[in-house]
Amino acid sequence: MKHTLMRLAAVAAAGAMAVTGLVGCSSDGTGGDVGGAETISVGFSLKTQDAPYFVALGEAIKKHGEEMGWDVSVLDAGNDVQQEASNLETFISQKKDVIFIDPVEPEAALPSIALADEAGIPVIAVDNAAAEGAKIVTNVYANNPENARLVGEAYAQSTTKPIEGVILSGSKVDLGSYQRRVGLLAGFIEQRTGQPAADALKEAEELEQTLKDTGSAAYPDAQLKIVAQGFGDWSEDGGLQAMEDIITAHPNITTVFGENDDMLFGAMTALANAGKDDVDIVAAADGAAKALALIADGKYFATGLNSPDLIGETAVDIAAQILSGEKTADDFDFVTLTEAVAITKENVAQYMDRGF
Repeated sequence: MKHTLMRLAAVAAAGAMAVTGLVGCSSDGTGGDVGGAETISVGFSLKTQDAPYFVALGEAIKKHGEEMGWDVSVLDAGNDVQQEASNLETFISQKKDVIFIDPVEPEAALPSIALADEAGIPVIAVDNAAAEGAKIVTNVYANNPENARLVGEAYAQSTTKPIEGVILSGSKVDLGSYQRRVGLLAGFIEQRTGQPAADALKEAEELEQTLKDTGSAAYPDAQLKIVAQGFGDWSEDGGLQAMEDIITAHPNITTVFGENDDMLFGAMTALANAGKDDVDIVAAADGAAKALALIADGKYFATGLNSPDLIGETAVDIAAQILSGEKTADDFDFVTLTEAVAITKENVAQYMDRGF
């Protein structure tokens, strides 16, 4: 979708401004008049730029904000909560009209968010949620459980063979990591057994606990075995190393389930090095451009729609509604989820422009 909201009256009067570089809206960084009309100035504290996803998220906020005629400043927190606090302090002192934040840690961001709220500046969290009680308009992020469930369901629909799979996980403790792997299992079990979604989710949670406790798990009614779990820290190199270790112990795997695309790219390299090109690749989330191209070529089964572009566009649209007075923070839930989609060969053409 493209923006359908009316631009703010003041911005429309001034006309859309082209902004180059990650800069503020005026020479003194405090906003002001451009061509005699007020210019909307927004800031985004980005958690990190150490992965393509986060770089794309910063670019998305900037692009969609500029399409509104806003001046957009993006500051990198470098995965440091102190730097994040400094970024928000800078935006508050510059009297930004809106602040976006991708929190480094949900709890650690609360004091800075509260300061922005006290200054009358609306705050919208993106990608990583701010903790409960945060003085924000909403948290905007992808629907991890439903994306993963839809992917698991689609994979079960695509094959009747018994599955001897492995799971590559990003983290042992991250909630999103847990939601993605459980969602994959739940969707697969639901499709293969015909159970209601709630029952399949419960079975998947128990299966995940067994995997955690013993290193493997099986659900015979769905002809599903998970013979190993590796942890790749969300990265391609991490996925490569984890998969190399697994292949040695489990040479007969049929499927690699992963919690993001990057780890599966590494797994694919390990599989190719081992001469195994017949293993299905199934990702719970992301939608990296490389993954979409592989899906189109039939070399990668599916991924979930975790689009930084869609998240950025959604957040900017919400900010526009707040700034125009069309809506207030009370009109939004604490969490705003983007559309959940299993991207497969059948529909990948529709999502090529969302890749990163």
